[in-house]
Amino acid sequence: MSAIVEMRGITKRFPGVLANDHIDFSVEEGEIHALLGENGAGKTTLMNILFGFYQPDEGEVLMRGRKTDIRSPHDAIALGLGMVHQHFQLVPPFTVAENIVLGMRSSREPFLENPRRLAERINEYSERFGLKVDPHLRIWELSVGEQQRVEILKALYRGADLLILDEPTAVLTPQETESLFTTVFRLLAAAGKSIIFITHKLNEVFAVASRITVLRDGQVVDTVATSDTSRDELARMMVGREVFLKVEKGPPRRGHAALEVVGLSATDDRGLLALKNVSLTVRRGEILGIAGVDGNGQRELEEVLTGLRPSTTGRLTIEGRDMTNASSAQIKACGVGHVPSDRDRMGLVADLTVADNAVLGVVEQPPFTRSGFLDQQAIEDHARRLIAEYDVHVPGPNVAAGKLSGGNAQKLVLARELAQNPRVIIAAQPTRGLDVGATEYVRQKLIEQRDNGAAVLLISTELEEILSLSDHIAVIYEGEIIGPVEPTEVNTEELGLLMAGCTLPTPGTACEEPRLNEDRDQETSSKQQGQQKRE
Repeated sequence: MSAIVEMRGITKRFPGVLANDHIDFSVEEGEIHALLGENGAGKTTLMNILFGFYQPDEGEVLMRGRKTDIRSPHDAIALGLGMVHQHFQLVPPFTVAENIVLGMRSSREPFLENPRRLAERINEYSERFGLKVDPHLRIWELSVGEQQRVEILKALYRGADLLILDEPTAVLTPQETESLFTTVFRLLAAAGKSIIFITHKLNEVFAVASRITVLRDGQVVDTVATSDTSRDELARMMVGREVFLKVEKGPPRRGHAALEVVGLSATDDRGLLALKNVSLTVRRGEILGIAGVDGNGQRELEEVLTGLRPSTTGRLTIEGRDMTNASSAQIKACGVGHVPSDRDRMGLVADLTVADNAVLGVVEQPPFTRSGFLDQQAIEDHARRLIAEYDVHVPGPNVAAGKLSGGNAQKLVLARELAQNPRVIIAAQPTRGLDVGATEYVRQKLIEQRDNGAAVLLISTELEEILSLSDHIAVIYEGEIIGPVEPTEVNTEELGLLMAGCTLPTPGTACEEPRLNEDRDQETSSKQQGQQKRE
């Protein structure tokens, strides 16, 4: 089998960083090739070079054996490359069809494409590659999984023979992931399409990839056949040491209820109801996991519990005190630590130093402030202790926090919050985007806090994380809580059904969807009928 793309001796330097160091990488026709590595290993830089976002300082790229110069994404698309980013590049008010042809020249210039013919062509691609989606619906009407299908269709419609998929399952349910792997990937490979698959989830590599290339510190560690390696070996290659993929924990030593929520409701940024009559309890010495697909009310729940968003109804109690609609400062003073879902927007101030970020929220307290003046030495000494204790890789406390890699930024946030010995911890997506080494570290710290008597509310879209860390599990779907269930009484598939809005079927019966999902289907049907009338 011949190579569709070869990258030879690719080297890319940024100020103070050697991102890619003479990398050799190739993908064969019809191959699914996994690209693994820790954050900062050079994966994204390498793919950005291939897709024309960056130019290499050294090395060359060959397409089907011919040396080529890819100066822009436009050049890459013309050569048959397509890239699906982790954060979708779609325009929500536009329809599926409009997003797919956005930026393309019309075959009927100066007129636009015929809408009926365009929809027919999109449906042909949908059927051929198992990417079912209605071309008339607007992006905001689609689920996350459907939006991903649009991104893949957009690349295929533009003639892509090689697809670069960056963390394609990060926001999918297990059922959507299974469909992507068993149907879409299989049909793409059967049609001769090649796939570069970037992921942190080692089990997914073994499900679909035929070969795996591992990067570490900007260099290729090895390229191996999937059948010739193991999860432990891949983790060892990525990190450079033994990694414990399974979290070891004893039974919980539950204490009193530290966090209680009763009948909580809240609206989102658009004024729509995002949380609906949510009730839950977290006790000292346990972890309650909240599972769900992104966009089902997790962010609103996190913000209400930490004083960043008001609730419209219900009651929040922390350590026996009514803290309903209290400020974030008041909630923090109650002994609540918050590891936010968006560490860049909510967790750190990029322009401030590591030392300054390490005391956010407590800087007015001694020893950091004395007689109304900041004690800069005390602040820097505190930061040095946290850097050492939490293994934050940074030259020193006076480096800007924006210079940290994702894993080290998350460690800094974790260090700041846990340094205050919180009685309650709200940890939202604590390992999102982290490599296996940083993920292992963060999970161990959460278990330590639980064993030390903290009440931990874990909000995560990672099912493996929820199942391995949680003592109880609840599912959030369209703003409502389903459960709780015990981790020992539910498997990944069953949890995925709950995340998709289904009630668990009894043996021999089909999945039943709740009433709220029927309402959404009726709303979508009405919108489709309106669209048909307009046409």
